[in-house]
Amino acid sequence: MSKKSSSGGLVYSTEIGRTCPDCRAAVTDCRCGQDEQPQGDGIVRVSRETKGRGGKVMTLITGIPLVGAELKTLAKDLKKKCGVGGALKDGVVEIQGDQRDILVAELTKRGFTVRKSGG
Repeated sequence: MSKKSSSGGLVYSTEIGRTCPDCRAAVTDCRCGQDEQPQGDGIVRVSRETKGRGGKVMTLITGIPLVGAELKTLAKDLKKKCGVGGALKDGVVEIQGDQRDILVAELTKRGFTVRKSGG
């Protein structure tokens, strides 16, 4: 026997009990809405990019082993340190301009293993 919610997702099954309507796993096993720790080699890479930006330079920081609010706070602090704008997109911190030297020093000071990558 199973029940469906008004939106069409399964919410209860006699085999496993209450289920998540999104992933259909048992509520106790559901991982929807939880940020997963990013997979990587533990090295934060700081690179410079101009492609697709109308010739403007952006500094990209990838591989940061943080998620959610911690990553947002770090991005905000790094933008403030450089005195420029930027964005956080899909776990990649984008900082305006070529700020690699400042960012490598700051991230190293914060305890990350950092490498410059790219040109």
